[in-house]
Amino acid sequence: MHIVIMGCGRVGSALAQTLEQQGHTVAVIDQDPTAFRRLGSGFGGRRVTGVGFDQDTLREAGIEEAGAFAAVSSGDNSNIIAARVAREMFGIENVAARIYDPRRAEVYQRLGIPTVATVRWTADQMLRRLLPSGAEPLWRDPTGGVQLAEVHASTAWVGHKISKMQEETGVRVAFLTRLGEAILPTSQTVLQEGDLVHVMMRTDDMEKVEASFAEGPEEESGH
Repeated sequence: MHIVIMGCGRVGSALAQTLEQQGHTVAVIDQDPTAFRRLGSGFGGRRVTGVGFDQDTLREAGIEEAGAFAAVSSGDNSNIIAARVAREMFGIENVAARIYDPRRAEVYQRLGIPTVATVRWTADQMLRRLLPSGAEPLWRDPTGGVQLAEVHASTAWVGHKISKMQEETGVRVAFLTRLGEAILPTSQTVLQEGDLVHVMMRTDDMEKVEASFAEGPEEESGH
């Protein structure tokens, strides 16, 4: 696939190098030609100097044959304008924009532009490790009815099967992160200490699910 990236900062350059290593063709747009140094001499993709929401610049970067567009410049407004131009003018379906202001990110998400709110995400990820509790939404479907969330599970769940957890809490466990590795649970998978639990659930059920995960499993003999 051909992928166009706007912004050649730390994120843009790392993204470009990773995508190229995976066999994709990549074009990177930046207003500052010196920014392309971050790509290194081994980068074989296009380097396009210009404004990422300018249609001619986008065409030069190969937007017309692109399968995806990422807007990761340092400007929220530029990222959103560029993402909308890519989607609305050039019909690119796979579009994502990096946003610093978390309040804006939610607005743009409703416009159908998937956003990554950098500061909020980083702060939340740190908080999850420092004060593990509750649920942290990671993704919502466009209607907002269903979400993927990382939910903190009480240590009382350790040693119990994921299938029991699903049955009692009413969620679908999408995957676990165990020792830094993502694993897809089977009916026999048992929760281990330190596992991070990622679940799909109805947004309306979030408080109930948080409570069930915090309380631990029901006693076998009771209820």
